[in-house]
Amino acid sequence: MVIFIKIVQFLLSLSILVILHEFGHFFFAKLFKTRVEKFYMFFDPWFSLFKFKKGDTEYGLGWLPLGGYVKISGMIDESMDTDQMKKPAQPWEFRAKPAWQRLLIMLGGVMVNVLLAFVIYIGVLFAWGETYLPAENTTYGVVCDSVFTDMGLQKGDIIYALDSVPVERFSDIIPDILLNESRTMTVKRNGEFVVLNIPSTLVASLLHISSKSIQMKLLIAPRVKVQDGITIGSFADYSPAYDAGVRKGDKLIAINDIYINFYDELNEIVQKSRGGDINMKVLRGVDTLNFVFNLKQDEILGVAYFAGNGNFKLKTKKYSFLAAIPAGVAMGYDQLGSYLKQLKLLFNHKESAYKSVGGFMSIGNIFPGTWDWHIFWKLTALISIMLAVVNILPIPALDGGHVLFLLYEVVSNRKPSEKFMEYAQIVGMVFILGLFILANVNDIIKFFG
Repeated sequence: MVIFIKIVQFLLSLSILVILHEFGHFFFAKLFKTRVEKFYMFFDPWFSLFKFKKGDTEYGLGWLPLGGYVKISGMIDESMDTDQMKKPAQPWEFRAKPAWQRLLIMLGGVMVNVLLAFVIYIGVLFAWGETYLPAENTTYGVVCDSVFTDMGLQKGDIIYALDSVPVERFSDIIPDILLNESRTMTVKRNGEFVVLNIPSTLVASLLHISSKSIQMKLLIAPRVKVQDGITIGSFADYSPAYDAGVRKGDKLIAINDIYINFYDELNEIVQKSRGGDINMKVLRGVDTLNFVFNLKQDEILGVAYFAGNGNFKLKTKKYSFLAAIPAGVAMGYDQLGSYLKQLKLLFNHKESAYKSVGGFMSIGNIFPGTWDWHIFWKLTALISIMLAVVNILPIPALDGGHVLFLLYEVVSNRKPSEKFMEYAQIVGMVFILGLFILANVNDIIKFFG
């Protein structure tokens, strides 16, 4: 059911974005009296699932969910319909329009994607506000992966700044390191401030980790204090703890007389106790019970537990409609800049970031397993930004490729030949297909890795 909900959210988000992106092209084409032959949601090689014609335009639903398209008369596009181009240009065709009109037609989709993201962010801030965990409110510091302990970060450190710039949101720590190439981290340790050097290899290490699994490993998390014991939720098919008498709902308070103060201590205590007897002290109602059993070196307790939310003091900003407008635009602008930095990182061969590129599985997996309109719209806005940036790249077959050739025409007052445009379209389509294959092969490797 979780996977089904993720898929439905992803397809709904993609459908909204594709339809509105293509409507951007459609709108300017109609504005400049350019004939649109087809307007399709998803691609329709060989056949379509549904179609109807109104005026000069055929509207339809394709079977291949890789996006959508509008087919504009007199334009070399992904349909590769070159027969029309051999005939004299007609007044309603794309090629007969002034360069500035053709430029707006090609930019229409990207413009709608950016505008849509801004509108969604405005709506999200107005409806839900903005809630986040300030980095300084991680009362008990952090727990982290070895990739961070190797650079000197310790359990319980409170992260205050990167490159002397205070970190406001805890969730921004890893993105700032990846995208802003931070070189120092300031932490508060035992009441004193300590500056740690961030090694130049950290970005590559983080990208390597992200390339290994669809589920992104939690590399830094707030340290959570145990309040009144660790509540046992469920058991694995084989569980030495269950066989010894531990049951769902019991509250684990100590192992081998070592009381557990923080959730991250449990695995450490169990690791040290393997290969010998374990005494689990639990609370069951008002009774304190002890269960003793042997845990072999290669065994685990076989229990799942709820780690709690830490009761952290979150910060919430509420916005009136008027206040949400500039705040939403600023949020969209920040996301746009962030994604451009991600693309820059992708093309840095030293970091091998291409290995972490994800396809449909990765994108679909960012949606939650339960339906949440707040998260849905935030993710839809983010994907809209991604589509805008990717589409404006100066690659033939993408909107940006057409824009590049149109700008060349405006500057040089010369049109690229139709044969050149045809070949460029083919090269661009092959390149995009290669990226598509790379992204989805990466997903498969991560899934089975």
